[in-house]
Amino acid sequence: MEISNKFGMFIHWGLYSLTKLQEQAVIRYDLDKVEYEKLIYKFNPKKFNPDKWVKLAKKCGMDYICFTTKHHDGFCMWDTKYTDYNIMNTPYKKDVLKMLAKSCAKYGIKLSLYYSNPDWNYPYGYNPNSTHQWLAVNKNKPDLDKYVDFVKNQISELLTNYGEIYTLFWDIPANVYKPELNALARKLQPNIIINDRGWETGDFSTPEREYSENQLTPFKRMTEACNSISEQSWGFREKDDYYTKKHLTSSIDKIMALGGSYLLNVGPDHLGVIRPIYKKHLKCVADWYKKSKISLKDADFDDYDYQIKNNKYIATKKDGKTYLHFYDGLISSAVAIKNYPNLPSNVRLLNNGKKLPFDVCLLPEFFDINTGHADGYYLHIYDIPVDKYYNEPIIIELDW
Repeated sequence: MEISNKFGMFIHWGLYSLTKLQEQAVIRYDLDKVEYEKLIYKFNPKKFNPDKWVKLAKKCGMDYICFTTKHHDGFCMWDTKYTDYNIMNTPYKKDVLKMLAKSCAKYGIKLSLYYSNPDWNYPYGYNPNSTHQWLAVNKNKPDLDKYVDFVKNQISELLTNYGEIYTLFWDIPANVYKPELNALARKLQPNIIINDRGWETGDFSTPEREYSENQLTPFKRMTEACNSISEQSWGFREKDDYYTKKHLTSSIDKIMALGGSYLLNVGPDHLGVIRPIYKKHLKCVADWYKKSKISLKDADFDDYDYQIKNNKYIATKKDGKTYLHFYDGLISSAVAIKNYPNLPSNVRLLNNGKKLPFDVCLLPEFFDINTGHADGYYLHIYDIPVDKYYNEPIIIELDW
């Protein structure tokens, strides 16, 4: 099994949603830790409906959901025997992970699990080798062996009681080599794929938020990038700042065209509702993705040197067709291709599904500086309605 060319929904949800600030609100806003942990007595997500979450992901063309089982605050969103700091001891008293797993199975969506290595509640969770340890307890008496046993027990629950798990998303590298943790995960879930933020190298890389703008070649190993719809948070934030459609779709297009998968995050509120503002932004991205999906999902990187003038692009190929991804848009209403294998039988703009006119001709602004002559014939694709699609990547399909 591989994680490649797939689109998924990341969901950050926990006690922190009650603060309406951010998933790490307790440290970012210097909240009283004791008072923060008392939120367990107020957390009662009466409107949580996992079917709605899963159907939303499916409607957006997504293949899987990655759910935060435990974030840095240590609060567990499942029925765990190894700490009282869990969803069963809230007024809600229901295993939300079990409910979500059931809905994922019902609608054919894969389920991935996020698990934070930092733990600000477990008495022996402090790890001086790692980061994000600001609120760890008992810093003067760390006991990594006890904590590793705790993690093993919890991972065993997560990978035994919730059906087939697609990927395991450790968060914050421990910087301690404990290969037995991944070995345990693979023993319990033989087909699981594990990321690189855990206790050893793992199976796939996880660039977050941004990535190298200069990379135009396929990823050398399996890759899953992630970003949030929100610029300032992953968990629910009431007064938030949201990325533009152009920024998100450009990121998704580039990552997936290079062979990576992409997780786009939403943060449900304390009642378990993905609010309309998140749905609005998801819909903008999904409208573009559903038109573009044919050029990304299960497509291969096309390394043919098309020598396209004046525009950055990545090419993919699938079923005898080439897809030119102009992830930053186009600078004009035409594309000039100097090197092409043969004449296409059809050229189409995926953004609207319509055919584009093309010809082979001399283009006078592309010339030989020594002779002044036009420097040869180009495959010239023109009358592209670029201004109509300025806020999303332009993708052109060439049928050879």
